[in-house]
Amino acid sequence: MAPETLQPRADSALPEQAMAPQPWRIHSVRPDVASNEVFSWTLYPEPGVDPGPPPAPGQFNMLYLFGVGEVPISVSAITADGGIVHTTRAVGSVTRTMQDLGPGAVVGLRGPFGTAWPVEQAHGRDLVLVAGGIGLAPLRPVIHAALERRDDFGHVVICYGARSPGDMIFRDELEAWGARDDLDLRITVDRGTAAWRGDVGVVTQLIDRGGFDRRNTLAMVCGPEVMMRFAASSLERRGVKPEDIFVSMERNMRCALGFCGHCQIGAQFVCRDGPVFPYPVMEPAFRIREL
Repeated sequence: MAPETLQPRADSALPEQAMAPQPWRIHSVRPDVASNEVFSWTLYPEPGVDPGPPPAPGQFNMLYLFGVGEVPISVSAITADGGIVHTTRAVGSVTRTMQDLGPGAVVGLRGPFGTAWPVEQAHGRDLVLVAGGIGLAPLRPVIHAALERRDDFGHVVICYGARSPGDMIFRDELEAWGARDDLDLRITVDRGTAAWRGDVGVVTQLIDRGGFDRRNTLAMVCGPEVMMRFAASSLERRGVKPEDIFVSMERNMRCALGFCGHCQIGAQFVCRDGPVFPYPVMEPAFRIREL
């Protein structure tokens, strides 16, 4: 797929869902790390609210805390009964306030927005997913989709890096994925502990082990920008074509409609033209230090 053909879904910005926050209720809250710095909400629409189209893997919603502010959060799962799961790291005034909300609280939601991971394009090919830290959350729906239709894909390789064993998210799912014989899960941490028996080091060392067909691989990468740059370089060294590598950018998106310019990178608006981009589109930006 040529870079210019990756576009948001045509139904991703219905007027009601795009412009005005709709009330959704928190059904459950799950702490994803012991410190509760990362947590997941499962949300359901209030009675009478049109939930709009379900988000595709890689898309995001804008979550609005009435009287506090609004933040873009990627969708980390869709439940069987239509609930939407958002996984959030508490790093700013809005997300820290979100930490204090529990089941029953009502928040505003508008979306879904943005481009999606090219899951259909990966059918019949090896699939390599590279995640750093909370970057596993936007890739989680891809993993769910691949496992639901496992026969549609070749080798599925997941390379996940976290700061420490205690910073790993979705630990129960990681254990379940690691126990499967049709999935190659590789995990590394920056800092090990006395009890840690796995790899220590950068996530690119997991890519360098190969185990996928370089001529027939589609890769998806999500995490800190410096990690994505080195991961893409490692994939290229392994023979994966740049146009078969996709990255998801995280920027301070305010409007989600490409109006305010807060998330602009060169000619691209992350909220409108991304967050998922073919790597060749973002590669020039990755070469700019401290972008």
